Amino acid sequence: MDLGLDGKTAVVCAASGGLGKAGAMALAQAGARVVICSRDEARIKAAAAEIIRKAETTKDNVLPVTSDLSKGDEIDALLKAAVQTFGQVDILVTNSGGPPSGGFHDLSDEQWQTGFERNLMSVIRSIRGVIPAMQKNGWGRIINITSLTVKQPVNDLIVSSVLRPGILGLSKILANLYARDGITVNSIAPGFIMTGRQQELGKIRSEKQGITFDEYVQNASADIPAGRFGTPEELASVIAFLASEKASYINGATIGVDGGLVKGLF
Repeated sequence: MDLGLDGKTAVVCAASGGLGKAGAMALAQAGARVVICSRDEARIKAAAAEIIRKAETTKDNVLPVTSDLSKGDEIDALLKAAVQTFGQVDILVTNSGGPPSGGFHDLSDEQWQTGFERNLMSVIRSIRGVIPAMQKNGWGRIINITSLTVKQPVNDLIVSSVLRPGILGLSKILANLYARDGITVNSIAPGFIMTGRQQELGKIRSEKQGITFDEYVQNASADIPAGRFGTPEELASVIAFLASEKASYINGATIGVDGGLVKGLF
């Protein structure tokens, strides 16, 4: 299927691994030029090399940028680099590392603030930076990678469960405001996708339960109608579709990629 992404430029945040890298890979395979970022210079350069190789594109179509998304000036620099290199930003995929996990009384003010800056303000700042040019161009795609916590709070992911639903409110408002400018704003709510973050959480949870990591995965999979964890590539396919011309009438939506794990109707 031709997704109409040839010549489009996508900025994919937190793309040195996991969902971000998979999303950037899918966009590059669909013909887009991609700008990827991470706080770790070595990892983001390695991710760029992998995308170039696997997507069978050239180094001129992949720009790795070292950027800390918790800092507004570094987000500005990221978007400036994208425009200087490729002329404009057509697609923005917001993403960030998972916020601190833990119980309500275990989390400090500093940990809450870290989650706020990294997981909410980074989204606000990134979108604010691309909207004006998208309006001028009459086309844009904004895709927010969130979490199943936007629909089903998780006790030991309280920071995520508090902050990420705010992204859905923001997405709905922006979808209302900018649809007539040819801009769509949608969110993806991943369930249990086997990434480094999921392995980190699985290790913490398995240790608390006194079981092995493999036993934890087996137990968690039993609650998923699909019977297994998802792969980053399965979620990346949704990113590529939402970024495409084919998804022009999908706006303000939150799409779960969770194998049926979330049981709510909305």
